[in-house]
Amino acid sequence: VQLQASGGGSVQPGGSLRLGCVASGKMFAIMGWYRQGPGNQREMVAVITLAGEKYGDSVKGRFTIHRDCAKNAVYLQMNSLKPEDTAVYYCNANLEGKNYWGKGTLVTVSS
Repeated sequence: VQLQASGGGSVQPGGSLRLGCVASGKMFAIMGWYRQGPGNQREMVAVITLAGEKYGDSVKGRFTIHRDCAKNAVYLQMNSLKPEDTAVYYCNANLEGKNYWGKGTLVTVSS
C-alpha cells in the first residue's frame, strides 16, 4: 500500500492551496488528512467516508475534502489559509481499522 501526496508549499495568509493523495494497492472506505504543527500533536483535519465528511473545528468553512473513487484519490482544498494552518499534512487511509499514512507535505502560511 502506498499513499502518494502532492501539493503543499508556501502561501500568504488568505491564500489557497490544494493537496492531493493517490492510494495504490487497496481501495479504502475512509480517507482523510491530518496535520502536525510545530510543537503540536497530530490532529484530524478532514475525513471522508461513504457516510459523509467530518472536519476539525479549526478548518470548518475554509477547507473542503473530496474523493475521486475512480482514481482512489482524496483531495483537500484549503482556502482562507491562516498562519496557524502551518503544519506538515499527512494523507491517511483506513481499512478495517488499520491506518496507512503517506509521507507528510509541508504547508507554510506566512507573510
